[in-house]
Order: sequence, then C-alpha cells, then structure tokens
Amino acid sequence: MTFEQLIDLVGDEPVFSSSLLRSGSVSDAQVRLQLVRWTKTGRIKRLRRGLYTLAPPYRKVEPHPFLVANRLRPASYVSLQSALAYHGVIPEAVPVTMSVTTARSERLDTPLGSFGFRQVRRAYFFGYRQVELEQGQHAFVARPEKALLDLIYLTPQGDDESHLRELRLQNVEMIDTGALQDLARGFAGTKIERAAQSLASLLTEEAYEEL
Repeated sequence: MTFEQLIDLVGDEPVFSSSLLRSGSVSDAQVRLQLVRWTKTGRIKRLRRGLYTLAPPYRKVEPHPFLVANRLRPASYVSLQSALAYHGVIPEAVPVTMSVTTARSERLDTPLGSFGFRQVRRAYFFGYRQVELEQGQHAFVARPEKALLDLIYLTPQGDDESHLRELRLQNVEMIDTGALQDLARGFAGTKIERAAQSLASLLTEEAYEEL
C-alpha cells in the first residue's frame, strides 16, 4: 500500500486502526512495516498500539479529544471534570481528558494530548450517552449528573460537604436533581446516595444565589 492509498482509505477518519489496512493479500508483517516507516517519517502519529492518526499536513478532520479518548479505550466514556467542563457545570479548562472505564486505571500521553482513565465496577458503568461533536464526530459522554457522581465516588471523602462546595458549580440549571438521585441509587452503599442528597440541597442553594 502506498501512502496515497492510505490517505484515500482513512483521510476522512480522525483516527484509524491498523486493522483497516489488513485486507486482501497484505500480511500483518507488511502492514506493521509500513506503519513504522510512516511513523518515522512523520506522516502518521501513533497514539497507542494499533491506533494512529494522520499528521496535520495530511489530516482532513481534526480529532476531538473525546473521540480520541473513546478510541484509546473502547470500554469507556468521558466523565469527571472533562464531562463537567463540557456541560458548562465547572469553570475550569481541563488539561487531561478524563474518562471512566471498566478496565484498569491508566494515563496515556499521546501526540493528541493526555488522557486519563479511572476504573469503576462494571455495575457502575451507566449514565452516559452519545453526543455529536465538531465535524460530525461522536463520543460517549457522561450526563452531568453522572459525571458528578463518578467524581464523588472516585475522590477520597468526595461526599464531604466541604468538597462539594469546592467544586464551584455553575449553570446549576443544567443538573436535574431528580435524575441525580435516581442515578445515585445505582451505586451500592449509602455514600453516593447521601452525597446526592447533600448535592441536591447545595444546588438549590446555588440556584437561589444566582437569582
């Protein structure tokens, strides 16, 4: 396969898997050799084993960090501070795209940015949906209520009222307190349900302060 053929094949894809190149009589060894060569010459960028993106001069679509996160770890969805910032619920820009996964926790530093994955039990893997991003890209992203609960669950003493206030939540009308408490029931134990009740009260207080 020539590089021109590669562009024809994956030019409209923000990122691509090496498995797309394994067709016909092309062997795995040939595919690996070509990928190594194109990486060394700077024509493509390796994100992790088996996942690549075209370098900027050849790239037609700029990969969105949320799509990249989903592709780096298929069993994941964007959550925590990244989802909260996306929904406009916290003011800070988040330098590391954070996701929740059922696999082990890890951080990946790639040519397209840094990505963090935090492990949760399979039973807690819910409360997300597919959203449309720029240039027709899509990714699985936590609802704002679930992103808050994931953050509380994964933060030591995350249910303390002092910690909840430190989140400096904004645009609180984006958070459905009923959905927040419904989602909290999906977690085992009382910590998350108790935190959801405290958070619902805090959100009501914050809403009045904004009036």
